[in-house]
Amino acid sequence: MLAAYLLAQGLALLALALADLPLWARLLGLLLCGLHALHTLPRHILLSAPAAVHGLRRDATGWQVLSRARGWQPARLLTDSLAWPGLIVLRYRRPGRWFSESLCIPRDALPADQHRRLRLRLKFSRNRWASPG
Repeated sequence: MLAAYLLAQGLALLALALADLPLWARLLGLLLCGLHALHTLPRHILLSAPAAVHGLRRDATGWQVLSRARGWQPARLLTDSLAWPGLIVLRYRRPGRWFSESLCIPRDALPADQHRRLRLRLKFSRNRWASPG
């Protein structure tokens, strides 16, 4: 994930450098790329921010996500979640939030049998899109 993000940032910076833009537009683009990196890296890539989601579970009440700042919170999975053999992208919304969030789980983030079980549960669970408790 980190390598892909850094590659995308590098390509964005290269595009800014090669584009025929006024200096103020290039500086604004650099500033926006930097702000995006400051927000995205600790929260979604490195998972070092207290609010970063780094856990997922399902129990009798439904799906829940874990962060150091808020502990376990209920979450409703959205229908555009993906479960591929090499990658799981969970799209979810926590109660009281306006925007949806994403959690990317690459194949090597879990043992192979746990990754397969999660994919199967996401594909075949009857109540996976139900609202939490």
